[in-house]
Amino acid sequence: MPSEDTAQAAADLTIEVYTTPGRPFTSATPPGGPGDLPTWSPSSATLIYGDHDAVLVDTLITYDQVDALADWIETKGRRLSRIYVTHGHGDHWLGLARLTQRFPGATGLATAEVLAQAADPAMAGYWEAIFPGEVPGAGEKVLPQLLTAGPLDLEGNELRVIRIGQADTAESTILYVPSLAAVVTGDLAYNQVHMMTAETGEPERARWIVNLDEVAALEPAFVVAGHKKVDNGNDPKIIAESQQYLRDFTRIAAGETTAAGIVARMTELYPDWENLRTLWHSARSAIARKGS
Repeated sequence: MPSEDTAQAAADLTIEVYTTPGRPFTSATPPGGPGDLPTWSPSSATLIYGDHDAVLVDTLITYDQVDALADWIETKGRRLSRIYVTHGHGDHWLGLARLTQRFPGATGLATAEVLAQAADPAMAGYWEAIFPGEVPGAGEKVLPQLLTAGPLDLEGNELRVIRIGQADTAESTILYVPSLAAVVTGDLAYNQVHMMTAETGEPERARWIVNLDEVAALEPAFVVAGHKKVDNGNDPKIIAESQQYLRDFTRIAAGETTAAGIVARMTELYPDWENLRTLWHSARSAIARKGS
C-alpha cells in the first residue's frame, strides 16, 4: 500500500508525501546478475496545502499510480491549483495529462531548463516503450507551462524554486517552503533507494554532492526524496546519506573493471537500499564511460 507522512506548521500550511511502491517495467537489457530485473523505483509526490488551495510537486508516471494519487489528493478537500515539476525525467511530469483531466483548474509549471528536457525529442517514445499502454502517447502528453514569476505564493506563504543544477540529471530544481522548513528535492536526495548515477561521471557527482550542501545550508526539518522507501519518513539525514552514497559509488567505480564488481561492493555497503536494477544500470554506465 502507498504510504503518506505529514508535517504541520503554525503558518497554516501542511505538507504531505504520497509514495507509491516500485514496480516492473519493460526492458530488452538482459540481466547482468542477481537483482538486475527491470524495476522502477518507489516514487513520491508531495502535496502542500493551506485552508483552500494546494500545490503538488511532481506527478508519478503510470495511469494507475496517477489515478491513485488523484484519489488521495481529493481526500484533502483543497483546490489543486498548480503542479510544480522539479526536473525533466518523465516519471516526474508525465502524470500531468491525467492530473489536469481530474483537476481542470490545475496548471503544470516548470523552469525553462526543465521544460526543455521534458520536451526533448530524443526521449520521444522512450517512456511509452518501457510502460506500454500505461503512459500518455505522443499526442496525449501534457507538458508543464513555463514558470515565469519568482516564488510561488500559496495563501500568503512563499514556495521558493531553487535552480540547484546537477542532481541525477542536469538542470534540476528543488522547492523550498521556508514556513515549514521543508525542501522537496526531486531526485537530488534519495531515501534508501539506490541512486541513479547513469547520467553522471565523477565531475558531475562531485557537483551533485556540493548541491546537497546547499540544501543542508537551509537547515530543513523535512526533506522529501523523489525516490524513497514507502514506509520511510522525511528526515534531513538523507542529505548526508545521499552524499556518502555518491562518494562511495565514485570511489568503488574508479577501482572496478566490471559492473558486477561495482554492484557487489556497493551492496556490501548498502544491503538494505531498494531497487538493485538502478544500481546495475548506474554501474553499467560507469564502466561504459571508462571505455569511451
